[in-house]
Amino acid sequence: MGEAPDQLKPDRLILVGRVAGAFGVKGELRLTAYTADPLALFAYRTLLDRSGQPKLTLVSARAAKGDVICRTQEPFTKEEADALRGTQLFVPRSALPPPEEEEFYHADLIGLVARTEDGEVLGRIKAVHDFGAGDILEIDPGGGKAALYHPFTKAATPEVNLAGGYVVVVKLPEINGDAPE
Repeated sequence: MGEAPDQLKPDRLILVGRVAGAFGVKGELRLTAYTADPLALFAYRTLLDRSGQPKLTLVSARAAKGDVICRTQEPFTKEEADALRGTQLFVPRSALPPPEEEEFYHADLIGLVARTEDGEVLGRIKAVHDFGAGDILEIDPGGGKAALYHPFTKAATPEVNLAGGYVVVVKLPEINGDAPE
């Protein structure tokens, strides 16, 4: 469990949006962006399908109610554009801007080993959730055991070592009534 995870490879694909369907009758598409700024999709220009093949090449884009309305190099009829609805769109990890210091892309955390300060391996990070109160790491302990949920704060997760393939988490007391006072 100590090797650096595959998700650190720069050619790894990152999901950045999906096709929501046609927009109007002039061949435009409505895209739902999974980026902080929806128009960031336009900066990538070429969006890939799940296999890494170019799917859409954006030539213009504008924001509309949280989505992106775009024109592409690929000509689409309204019917063809509607048939693309639900298509996931990706970019290579290397196309993303570097995160600020002490900031991380969720995709970079998934797959890292979660271990305690004394080296006890708790499992691998399966997902990062935000239910409104901040990021929560979902840790898969393996062996069919129930997932662990751990706050992703500096106090609860004091170390993130992407190159080493792990995070250090502070073991928190149980919240099931039998925790020490």
